[in-house]
Amino acid sequence: MTNLFKVLLGLRVVAAILAALAVGSVLVVIAGADPLAAYAALFHEAFFDYWGLSNTVVKASPILLASLAVILPLRAGIYNIGGEGQIYMGGLFATLAALNLPPMPSALAIPVAISCAMLGGALWASVAGLLRAWKGINEVIVTLLMNYIAIYIVSFAVSGPMMADGAPYPYSDEIPEAFRLPILMPQTDAHIGIIFGVVAAAVIAFVFTRTSAGLALDIVGKSPAAARYAGLQVNRHIIGSMTAGGMLAGLAGGIEVLGLKYRLFHLFSPGYGFDGVVAAFIANANPALAPISALFLAGLKSGASVMQRAAGVEGTVVEAIVGLVVIFVAASLAWKTESFRALVYRFRAGPLAGNGVQKTGQKS
Repeated sequence: MTNLFKVLLGLRVVAAILAALAVGSVLVVIAGADPLAAYAALFHEAFFDYWGLSNTVVKASPILLASLAVILPLRAGIYNIGGEGQIYMGGLFATLAALNLPPMPSALAIPVAISCAMLGGALWASVAGLLRAWKGINEVIVTLLMNYIAIYIVSFAVSGPMMADGAPYPYSDEIPEAFRLPILMPQTDAHIGIIFGVVAAAVIAFVFTRTSAGLALDIVGKSPAAARYAGLQVNRHIIGSMTAGGMLAGLAGGIEVLGLKYRLFHLFSPGYGFDGVVAAFIANANPALAPISALFLAGLKSGASVMQRAAGVEGTVVEAIVGLVVIFVAASLAWKTESFRALVYRFRAGPLAGNGVQKTGQKS
């Protein structure tokens, strides 16, 4: 495999994103706006304006953790589509800890609340892992349905036993200041939650590439039969990877409450769990690329409002562009490596080499 092939193979997702943005510009034109002005406003607001960047960081924090909650179990061949529900349970557990534990210094209060959030997400995700390992029940269906159960549990809690006195809307009492995450960017809502996500991505990338545990997960994901033959506990890896993914999603819910909202609200997550699936998909399930894909997706979402104000483009157009990104990235990833290799070889060597590749394919 040539160096050129490696570079082009690595850039195919980038090319797919650029192609999606190009097609999305047609939607912007249909909406009656200038695509260049609209994209310039969007990306300037999302990444080059201090206040806009802070909004991007706030949104990227839960999206990044939710994407890692998908990537980690996927290594073992398990599809965690339940990040949204795990986020809700993480937020619930973090709020319960913050409102019911005795007063303590922030250095102790924050780790305790975060641990409770991770516990909530882990317990919720472990149900799907256990059902898959013991009964062979499809985890996609289980995690997807459990999302709605978790949302309704939180809605019941903040509408009843946890509802603040005199609240006009279902939400809990405000959590004490000792449990709130420190601010990362002064005078903004950007908190240190993004640091948790980046550190988690680095740790997972290290585990995947440099440890026997990562190799074991890879074997389980690619061939459970071979893993059993090698003496690996397949069910243990299935349950463990799903539980670990739930911990990360639960952490996303915890930092959303502890770092931004300071209360548990009804419907406090605007779909971050599903955004995490998209971010993991854009990153090609690579934890090292997850921070970049999460920032990109968060930037599209945070810049949608200014795109509407500056260029007169509806926010739904941005959602459509995100959908185009997913479709184009899927197409690029579905392109078989050998077909891509043949195209690169034909491009480098010219038409004669292309005929040679074709003849070789016919003989085989």
